[in-house]
Formats: sequence, C-alpha cells, structure tokens
Amino acid sequence: MISTSSLSEELCTVKRQFAMSSTVAPVLPQGAGYGVVVGIGLFFALLMACVSYLQNRYTQYSTKTSEEFNTASRSVKPGLIANGVVSAWTWAATLLQSSTVAYEYGISGPFWVDAAGSTVQIFMFSVLACKVKQNAPYCHTFLEIVYHRYGQATHLVFVFFALMTNTLVASQLLLGGSAVVTALTGMNVYAAVFLIPLGVCIYVVLGGLRATFLCDYTHTVIVMVIILYFMFDVYTRNELIGSPSQMYDLLKTAAVERPVEGNIEGSYVTLKSNSGLVFGVIELCTGLSTVFLDQGYWQRAIASRPTTAVRAYIMGGLSWFAIPFGFATTLGLAAVALTNNPRFPTYPNNMTSSQISAGLAAPFGATALAGKGGATALLLTLFMAVTSSASSQLIAVSSILTFDIYKTYLKPKATPQQLIFVSHIMICIFGVVMACVACLWNGIGIDLGWLFLVMGLLIGGAVFPAAFTILWKGQTRLGAVCGAIGGLAAGLIAWLVEAKVYYGELTVATTGANYPTLAGNMASVLTGLILTVGISLLKPDDFNWEKTRAINAPATYNPEPVIESKPPMAIKTTRVDQSEKTADSAVIEDPKALQKTFVMAVVVSAVLSLIMDIIIPIPMFLSHYIFSKGFFTAWVVISFLWVFAAFFLCGILPVVETRRFWGMLFKRMFGKKVVLDAQVQQGQSSEDDAQRASKDSIA
Repeated sequence: MISTSSLSEELCTVKRQFAMSSTVAPVLPQGAGYGVVVGIGLFFALLMACVSYLQNRYTQYSTKTSEEFNTASRSVKPGLIANGVVSAWTWAATLLQSSTVAYEYGISGPFWVDAAGSTVQIFMFSVLACKVKQNAPYCHTFLEIVYHRYGQATHLVFVFFALMTNTLVASQLLLGGSAVVTALTGMNVYAAVFLIPLGVCIYVVLGGLRATFLCDYTHTVIVMVIILYFMFDVYTRNELIGSPSQMYDLLKTAAVERPVEGNIEGSYVTLKSNSGLVFGVIELCTGLSTVFLDQGYWQRAIASRPTTAVRAYIMGGLSWFAIPFGFATTLGLAAVALTNNPRFPTYPNNMTSSQISAGLAAPFGATALAGKGGATALLLTLFMAVTSSASSQLIAVSSILTFDIYKTYLKPKATPQQLIFVSHIMICIFGVVMACVACLWNGIGIDLGWLFLVMGLLIGGAVFPAAFTILWKGQTRLGAVCGAIGGLAAGLIAWLVEAKVYYGELTVATTGANYPTLAGNMASVLTGLILTVGISLLKPDDFNWEKTRAINAPATYNPEPVIESKPPMAIKTTRVDQSEKTADSAVIEDPKALQKTFVMAVVVSAVLSLIMDIIIPIPMFLSHYIFSKGFFTAWVVISFLWVFAAFFLCGILPVVETRRFWGMLFKRMFGKKVVLDAQVQQGQSSEDDAQRASKDSIA
C-alpha cells in the first residue's frame, strides 16, 4: 500500500515536471521590462519633483512641514480621497487574483472577490473614518489613539499587527508584480522586486502624502483607460471573441471540456459555485484585516475634510468594485474561452497549477487577445497598480515608524524638521525591507495565491479590537490585547489542524488550500471579536473621548463634548509648533453635523453591504441559476456602465473639485508679484493673529 506522503511526493514531482515542460517563452524582450520598471518609475519621480516644487513655491501647502507631508494638511476633497482609496486597494492581487478566480470558478469568482469579499470593507471603513474625525481629529495614525487610550503595552501589540499588515501587503504587491514582469519579459525576478519600489520611494520622499494622492490619480486613470480598452476589444471587435454572445458560447464549450468542480453543471456562467463562495468568505476576512489594520486607509481618512470623509469612502468602495469586476470579467473569462486556441501561450496544454496560483491567467489572456500589444498594456496596468499601492504602504509605514516609534519612545520633543527627516529615512528603509521580504517569499516557494489566502489569519484577530478602539468606549485594555493575540493563536491552530486533518500533511500546497485557510481566517477574526467583546463586557470601560480629541491638538484647543452624559474631564493638550498648523482651519466641525454624518455612514454601509453580500448573490446561488445568453449580455453591459461611473468619480470629479485650486495656481505662476505679495501679507497677518492668540492664552 502506498503511503500518503509518498503519493504526495510523487504528485509534486509530476507537477514540477509538467510545469517545467509547460514553460512559456516571454512575449516581450527584457528591455521592455526594464523600460517600464525603471523608465516609467523615474518619469513619475521627476514629475512629482516638479509638482512638489510648484506646490512649495506657489501654494500654502509646503512639503517641508510634517503636517503636510504626513496628512496633506487634512484638506483633501472627497473625489481625490475616493481615488486614493481605489488606488490603495488596487493591488497586483486585485487584478491578478480576480482574474485567477474567474479562470478557476467562472463568473462567480470576480463577484465574490469584489462584492462579497472586498468592497464591503471600504463601506464599513467609512464609519471609522467619521469616528476618527469625531473622536481624534488631530491624530496622525490610528496607533496614536491606541497609545493614548490603552498605554504602552497595548500600543506595542498593535504596532506589531500594523507593521505586519503593511509588510505582508507590500511584499505581496512586489511578489505579484515581479511575477508578471518576469513572465511577460523574462526580466530577472529579483531585479524586478528591487527596482519596482525605486521610483516610488523617490516621489514619496519628495512629496509626501499629497504626492501619493496625485500619483494615485494618474495611475488609477491609466488603469481604468486600459481596462476599458480591453473591455471594448474583447466584447466589440476582437476577432477571437468580439461580442458577449460569442464569449457566452465559448464559455459553454469550456464547461463541457473543462467543467468547474463545485459549480452547477460545471458551468462558468453561474453564481452557484461552492469554491467561489468559500473564496469569497476568505476574502471577506482578509479584506477586513488589510483595510482596518492598514494605516494607509486611516491616513486617507485623516487627510480628508471632516464631513466629506464618509462620502469619499462610499464613492471609493463603489468605484473600486468596477476595477476587478470589469478587469476579471474580461481577461479572466477570456483566458477560459481561449485556452484551447493556438494563440494562447500555453497551447496545447492547460495552465499549470503553479501558473494559476502565480496569477498568470490575465497576462496569458491579454497575450492571446492582442499579442505584444496586449502584453504591453497589461504590463503597464500591473506596474501602475503595484506602484500606486506601494506608495500608500511606504507613507503609511513611515508615519507609524515616525510618530509611533521615534516620537513616542525615542524623542517625544522632536521638532517638525526632525520628523520630516525621519520620515524620509523610514520611507527608504521600508522600500528595501519590502523588497527583501518579497525576495524571501519567492526564494522559499511562496507565491501570490498562497500569501493572499493566508494573510488574513495572521492579522485578523486585531480587526475588531482596532475598530472598537475608536467606536466603543466600553472596550477595555485587556479585551483589546486578548482579542488581538487570541485571534492570532486561534487562526494559526485552526489553519494547521485543518490542513493536517484534511490532507494528512503540512506542505505549502496543503496549507494554501481553500478549506484550511477558510478555517484559519474565520477562527482568527471571530475569536478576536468574541474575546474582545466578552472580556470587555465583564467590566466595561467608560472612556472619555476628550482624551483622544486632545491628541496633537493646538494649544488654543478648547474641547467640547460631542455626546456626553457627564461634564468633560480637564484634558491636558499637547502643544504643536505654529508652523505645523493645518491649512484647513475647520479640522473640527459642528458636533451635530458629525453625528448626522456618522448615522448616515452606518445606514449606507449596512444597506450597500446587505445588497452586495446577500440580496444579489444568495438567491442566484440557492436557485442554482445558470445565466442565459441575454442575462450574461446584461451582466457585461452592467460591468461597462460601472467602469464608466468609476471613471467619472475617480477621473473627472477630482478635476472638477480642484478647478479653483488649479486656477489660483496658474494665476500665481503667471502673476507672481501681485499674488505672492498678497501671500506674504496674508502670511504675516496669520502670524500676527497667532501671536496675539498665544498672548491671550498665556494671559
């Protein structure tokens, strides 16, 4: 009798041999890879250098102040915030993994990944964005709130989870991006890993958070334009497909030749997909972790205007849905439809499991559709997605290391100039760290698919403790710590036990399978929720939010309770340098307006989440409905309309909102003397007002 381990070794050997025999020759030359990675990266670095110069010279927003560098002076309008949210959430995994699940599970893959799995977290985060403005309007990071509420020990625990989140996300970006660059151009994978962050580090150091917003805008617009190009090509004019009707027929044929296990009748055009549903639950847990614990999303909430933060995140969630939905419904399904076509890169073989897990369904689909042109367009899309997300990770980690490590523990009285210097250094350091970690994953055989599925169980325990820190005054210090650490322990145990019981061994393949990672992700998130709520309810805290409202508050800050049943405590505020005042004086708005905004955020996020997770998919799942040709055509039309709407919200709205700013900038550039003199007078007047206010407060 053959042992399970021996059989597994033989299967692994066969897989390796088959993968070697199915190696696909690069479509593009190596020079194209280096040209995109280095050339375009440095172009954007130069562009942001020019923008930062103009900003410092002709506007009141100077990148030489840490407030502007790390929070964009808390003045960014909702359209650009929504664009930034879309950019931060559009990882390489977003595009590659959504196409992978479309290739594996059919039409259900993109829907479960996008709606059920990833969009609802952005809606939910709108509630936290409002609460940040309500309960900690002057903070730089969400960890500052943890520190001032719970103290040093709890703060260090959550610093660990936050940095682990950013490290996993950043290395995942490089892992997926480098795999595509190598597959399409033959460029050395380790060279790609280290060169991709180069240009990003330069422009983030030069321009700070506002520069990342501006680069996010250009990158997201380019990504959406290329997605629309592929959609129009596939569904209107491509000789291999050319219409939704032809795509439907090819998918029906593929279901006969390669039926999907767990789908009704093996169909690619149904939401009745057991594996798709499992993947959707995994993505829901992973998405909660990577949104709620990623300082990048908190930073965008901090940078937004108070009463527009919720609107920005709702628009961002709706817009983000369009990108993987349109992308995967096009290229992922095209890869399914064209696998048996001679123009498909792996023809006459199917894609190997390693190629699928590495996220190569979309690159191969693009190559089959448009040859070198399609490969080039996809390479550019992935590069834009990776670099814009990487910029978010760099500025996020820089803020944590600067404010939560350096300023909190090493030099509490650091000057703004010292904070800027440390921020620059930390950006460069993390750029190297994220590349090294990605090389480590690649060296030990961990690919994008494995890391994407496992990430949530490592960090999921801290999701609800972090959220309740700003939402629930009853959460205790012990509840927060036990929830985070207990969730991590439960996730690891459930993951490894399920892999061992289900498959009989612990390997990269078994630990990266759906059911072990499902068990680990759910155990981590739910254990964290149960522990933090259960322990806190034993002896609930009664935290006074005035303590967090005073974080980094100006010396003249006079705290007023938003909703309190007892008189506010006397709070000692932290004085800030006058040069660090925010450009937008309305950091705190009317408490009643903020409370109304909070209620709106709760209602809207709940309704949209219910629609996307329950009302739309569950009836079609339970009814075992297989799309008709007409219904599939309508599905494609909806994807087009959604991408166009997202393009308006993320591409046109930010320009409309900032038209006055650009008008004033051009006036200042071409009418220097008059405008700059007015600026000097205004600055002098502001300085005199600040001095008088300071004297009054001292008196």
